[in-house]
Amino acid sequence: MDLARAESPEYAIVDLRIRRSSGLHLVRRLHELDPTTRIVVLTGYGSIATALDAVRSGAVHYLTKPADIDEILAALDHDGSPAATPPPASIPSLDRVEWEHIDRVLVDCGGNITQAAALLGIHRRSLQRKLGKRPGRA
Repeated sequence: MDLARAESPEYAIVDLRIRRSSGLHLVRRLHELDPTTRIVVLTGYGSIATALDAVRSGAVHYLTKPADIDEILAALDHDGSPAATPPPASIPSLDRVEWEHIDRVLVDCGGNITQAAALLGIHRRSLQRKLGKRPGRA
């Protein structure tokens, strides 16, 4: 954000998950700073809900990983009109959707596991066990 304040970017590619924060927060801040910045959101855990949140926050497009350079360039040039051909349907696994939902609730709760567990309707220890089993999580 410091760099964006110094010189507003023409383009920005934002990962949905930045450290333990949310890329959506960064998208909102970039869009508030300069509504003409063309923002594309990338995520490994795509869903309709987060895609809608990203576009409502100011992104011009939303891509799931892995995305190649041609897809990213096309997304940056996207004018918001409907695609000529619909994108191929890809349905995320139940496990993937569950992790995305847990991550989103945790971010909304500022990482507070007790509060997140209450919102998810599960016991705090159950959430801790799930988090401990998550691949790639430290």
